[in-house]
Amino acid sequence: MNRFAYTRQDHLIRGIVLPIFVLTLNCILLGKAYWHDWKLFIITTTLSSCIYYFHWFTNNAIALWTHRLYPFYHQFGLRAFISYILVSCSSSAITFVIFQLYKLVGYTLVYERQVWAFGFVLGVVILVASIYEGTNALEQWKKYFIESESLKKAQLQSQLEVLKNQVNPHFLFNSLNSLGSLIEEDPKQASRFLDELSSVYRYLLRTNDQDLVELHTEIQFIQSYFNLLHTRHGSSLQLVMDIDPSFHQYQIPPLTLQLLVENAVKHNIILPDQELVVQIRTDKNGELLVSNNLQRKKVRVLSNGVGLNNILTKYRMLGQASPKIEEQDGQFMVTLPLILQA
Repeated sequence: MNRFAYTRQDHLIRGIVLPIFVLTLNCILLGKAYWHDWKLFIITTTLSSCIYYFHWFTNNAIALWTHRLYPFYHQFGLRAFISYILVSCSSSAITFVIFQLYKLVGYTLVYERQVWAFGFVLGVVILVASIYEGTNALEQWKKYFIESESLKKAQLQSQLEVLKNQVNPHFLFNSLNSLGSLIEEDPKQASRFLDELSSVYRYLLRTNDQDLVELHTEIQFIQSYFNLLHTRHGSSLQLVMDIDPSFHQYQIPPLTLQLLVENAVKHNIILPDQELVVQIRTDKNGELLVSNNLQRKKVRVLSNGVGLNNILTKYRMLGQASPKIEEQDGQFMVTLPLILQA
């Protein structure tokens, strides 16, 4: 916006309104003579056009001053009211000057026509000021909306980063606990476990800066992760997969399956005579179903809420439908929406 332009559409509005305004004002003041006396037409049109052209910028300066005085979007009403009062007074004064100039060059003006002219000027001033205020308010709203969305996106991104930073040490801590137990019980298994852990953790680090990963990539990871669990639990823990290949390119937040599997292992009994079976499958609705048979541990398991809450929060932050969590017929099931990005 330059020094005297009130909105980006200032030149357009002035170019349309000013010629119509000048012709109509002179017609009100001078009547039919304005159209039949070419000398009268040229002199009054030129005189009023020049004066009102420069006065337009005066009114703009007044409006810009009120915007500097009351710059905020919520001050729209007060700003508009003060602007209306000031530009109305300014325009009335200039119109009075026009009347005097017409008299000086020898044109007699009827009092009633002057009253009508004043009313016309004030009506046009209020109309133009309203257009300007409306246009400016729309531009401010667009700017506010864009800034608000950018801030919201930045906040969500920041929260996602916090979630990622929660998962990584949580996963590493649990894995190191398992490794510590294996070192005492079976050093050879501990060595194999360490190799698998290195492979799994490479994936975790690789996806740490991603909000979404393709389903087939996450499936490959969860199979590697399950190898870690098998090292500890053997055949007492089983994984059953039924993934339609047509959904391989769909996406989910990284480590979602790892959190669900870890949640199942953490809260359920896993024994040779009480096998825990985790199933991961897709359905025709484009959803991923992750379920396990319920056989909860009798001892209360401490939980810090990283698992399910983390998944729900990630989907909400990404603007996706929330996963469904339900228990029925001895099964714990989480239904995850799959995301197809263009």
